[in-house]
Order: sequence, then structure tokens, then C-alpha cells
Amino acid sequence: MAKPNFQFEKRKKELEKKAKKEEKLKRKLEKSSAPREEGEPAEAGDQPAADAEKSAD
Repeated sequence: MAKPNFQFEKRKKELEKKAKKEEKLKRKLEKSSAPREEGEPAEAGDQPAADAEKSAD
């Protein structure tokens, strides 16, 4: 009976993990850059503070 090649299996799993991690990072970067391209502000947290200052005047 043939011996299993554990090194090959381990390397295959590592490559799959790396590819998945890179794809996830790529999607995250695309998602974060999408609002900026459309002209929307990068951080929505700044708007309510500005509105509160105007109403306080």
C-alpha cells in the first residue's frame, strides 16, 4: 500500500488558505474604496457631529 504524502497535503492546504486570505483582502479593499469613487464620504461618523454644531448655534 502507498504511503500518504502529508507534505503535499499540507502545502496544498497552505496555498488554499493563502489564496482565500488574498481574495478576502481584495474584496475588503474593493468594498472600502467603492464609496470614495462614488463621491460619498469615507467616514459617515463625521456628518452627525457637523449637524449638531450647526443646530447648537
